[in-house]
Amino acid sequence: MMPPQNDISLARKLAQYAHSLRLEDLPESTVHEVKRRFIDSLGCAMGAYSSDPARIARSLASDISCSNPATVVGTTHRSSPEWAAFSNGVHFRYLDYNDTYLSLEPAHPSDNIAAVLAAGEPKGAHGRDLITATALAYEIQCRLCDVCSIRSRGWDHVTYGSFSTSLAAGKLLGLTEDQLVHAQGLAGVPNNAMRQTRVGELSMWKGCAFANASRNGVFAARLAEAGMTGAAPIFEGEMGFWNEVSGPFELDVDIFGGNGNRFMIDKTYIKFYPAEYHSQSAIDAALQLRSDIPDVEEIVSIVIESFDAAVDIIGKEPEKWRPKSRETADHSLPYCVAVALTDGQVWLEQFEESRFTDEKLLSLVAKISVRRSDAMNARYPEGIPNRLVVTLKNGTELVKEVTFPRGHAGNPMTDAEVETKFHALVDPVLSPTAINEALDRLWNLERESDIGGVLRLFAVG
Repeated sequence: MMPPQNDISLARKLAQYAHSLRLEDLPESTVHEVKRRFIDSLGCAMGAYSSDPARIARSLASDISCSNPATVVGTTHRSSPEWAAFSNGVHFRYLDYNDTYLSLEPAHPSDNIAAVLAAGEPKGAHGRDLITATALAYEIQCRLCDVCSIRSRGWDHVTYGSFSTSLAAGKLLGLTEDQLVHAQGLAGVPNNAMRQTRVGELSMWKGCAFANASRNGVFAARLAEAGMTGAAPIFEGEMGFWNEVSGPFELDVDIFGGNGNRFMIDKTYIKFYPAEYHSQSAIDAALQLRSDIPDVEEIVSIVIESFDAAVDIIGKEPEKWRPKSRETADHSLPYCVAVALTDGQVWLEQFEESRFTDEKLLSLVAKISVRRSDAMNARYPEGIPNRLVVTLKNGTELVKEVTFPRGHAGNPMTDAEVETKFHALVDPVLSPTAINEALDRLWNLERESDIGGVLRLFAVG
């Protein structure tokens, strides 16, 4: 039985918001931001095409066929919605190059787009519907990140994706308000992810964890569509989310996007470098300092003064000083700084095994120490301040501090820069004709009636 109206459950409030949201509620700037994220995510997918996790996910998804299929990005195959959500999500996330939101809980909200596409395509969803569902997913996930850190309790941020993906998928499936409540229970009870995903030496699963949340969110929404009921109340229950996972929190749905309130997607950041977001300002600072350093062999020491979230996630474990996987290297603050100073760029090849295991480079990594700074903490998460202090053999001390790296909401990338990033990732694998058509249709997503046709433009070979 649902609580009385004066004590309405949080899942019911979220369902009401999801059910009522319309494209007309989104300002033009938010619609445009959604289109930028589709372009950015699909670019990231193509950049990850040749990676082992993407190949594994595509291979398994390509074994599946069904009567209401969704396109597996990188191919012309149409798999089950759940498997398409997983495979596409792995592609979007693998390079650690898709967008970011920083709050009490950091997140990569464009991960939700995999669920949006997988749920929308089989239903023949119009581009307008995809835009609305994407804005909804960002709203749910980012608002949850604002009210509670589940990372501090041992849970991974993708756990919040159970709610954002099930509601976004349910929106596209046309679920009733009651069904949207059930979808949250069907997704929320079985899918709480452990933070071990991002601790120590990182595995391929780091880039797959939210893809799994997308798969499960689509599955939950489809179950609810078929009439399956879910455990309730999912948040307030005796063994519910608040008591077992997050601890209690207050989430005011009245401040959600719409009715003059700003949408959360406008507060998220597109990445300029393919590395964990807290390293972006440190990379920027290192690249700015490089011209003042005659030779990295002249460096005696590097101190990175940073904030707690950066230290805890990418700057305290011994594995970050000698990474053995790409996933660890792109989540290593000292490695990212060292390779930026040495190579003068941070791009895909900087995270190849031959690079992050190079002993000469690792000797520079060994000269780096990471220190917590109260001054840096005071400016996070509004900014991501990192301060580098480089000491040379002749006694010279070089200092550079960056708070708002390129791509941050305080220093956003232009549309032209988003396209430049897209081309850098997509040009090696797709034809110019396909690329130009894809960009044109994505920039006009609100007019698009065949999202499957757009996705098939990304088929390699």
